Amino acid sequence: MRSALARQWLLFRLACQMLTRFPAAQGVDYAPELDAAAVRYYPAVGILVGLAGGAVFAASYGLFGPFSAAVLALAATALLTGAMHEDGLADTADGIGAGRTAERALEIMRDSRIGVYGVLALGLVLATRVFALTGLTPWTGFAILVAAHGLSRWSVVIVIATARYVRSSGTATPVAGPVSQASHVAAGATALACLALVGLVASPVAALGALGGLACGHVAVRAFFQPKLKGYTGDTLGATQQISEVGAYLGLLACL
Repeated sequence: MRSALARQWLLFRLACQMLTRFPAAQGVDYAPELDAAAVRYYPAVGILVGLAGGAVFAASYGLFGPFSAAVLALAATALLTGAMHEDGLADTADGIGAGRTAERALEIMRDSRIGVYGVLALGLVLATRVFALTGLTPWTGFAILVAAHGLSRWSVVIVIATARYVRSSGTATPVAGPVSQASHVAAGATALACLALVGLVASPVAALGALGGLACGHVAVRAFFQPKLKGYTGDTLGATQQISEVGAYLGLLACL
């Protein structure tokens, strides 16, 4: 029992290390297959990131107003993650937008420089996230920040489970591969908890709206990158997280 709990704690720490700036798993006995198993905790790590953003939003709302609170909340989540998902969104937009072939797209996505497609995508997504949060009350904003960050990492797990990794090496190489039934159950249960939070704070209809928006974002971003790449990369996982998060915000707003 103790060893089983220790393993789950290790997997959670590995998920934290993969998705945030915290070296949570330093000094552990590492094996590549552990990263693949750790995807079950991606939504849980997303909840932690969302809790930080939600706390900043709720605390600063009364002091600075909704617009500044939204900007500060997004800044807090970007600091926690090292803006890795935003970087993936920009690289995906540049690669798919400018690359005529899959090979050229992958080459562009490896370039650390950002192009016009990346700037445009990043600007539009950041603006949408800010203005979506600006239209919410402090506690509804808190709830959807927590839920959207958790749900959007669940969206990432679905991509890993249903598409193939197209690079021979890269940031997502350790997590590529089959997603176990246990990982699906854990990630799905965390996603349900996120929806329950929105349902309690806002309304059940708002929770369904957030889920519907998440699904639309998931389908839209995959329709953007998957036909050309025939699979996913670490960058496209970041893009999936960002667009799914935006979809959850917009779906919630549509149902309030």
